[in-house]
Amino acid sequence: MTSKMITKIEGQVLILEREFQAPRALVFKAFSEAEHLKHWWGPRGWEVTVCTVDFRPGGVWHYCMKCMDKNQGDFYGYESWGKAVYGDIVPAEKIDYVDFFSDAEGNVKEDLPSSEISMLFEEHDGKTKLISRSKYASEEALQKVMDMGMEQGITETWDRLSEHLQSLQ
Repeated sequence: MTSKMITKIEGQVLILEREFQAPRALVFKAFSEAEHLKHWWGPRGWEVTVCTVDFRPGGVWHYCMKCMDKNQGDFYGYESWGKAVYGDIVPAEKIDYVDFFSDAEGNVKEDLPSSEISMLFEEHDGKTKLISRSKYASEEALQKVMDMGMEQGITETWDRLSEHLQSLQ
């Protein structure tokens, strides 16, 4: 079984770390291709219904997560749109991007916090340690997303990633 996620907050930066039982190239691929992201992105009970990925510096990832779980009450049927603009990409090693909440047309929702994310992929003995650093405009902006349930959501998302990676090996 994979290790549990480690969460740290340093000022306006959220640091997430987790080890996956898969080679670095495969974990990286799962973050860089729509065909993989559709299978695991989002918390349990949510499905990616729209996913376009232009994986290159300056390219955009635009997606919609929809709650398909009737047990999630008011969230059932709710759509959450996101948009990422890629920065520096080093194959199998690093992905930098700016992450935004958006609408269906890809317009950024200015009232919700964006973050600058840097993801590092480190391989050790066939396993991959993923380190994600998300920098927000302020400590208050980071707290706003934490209050929205981000930690639970990303924990479930990375659990689904782990399951997806295992299904590919």
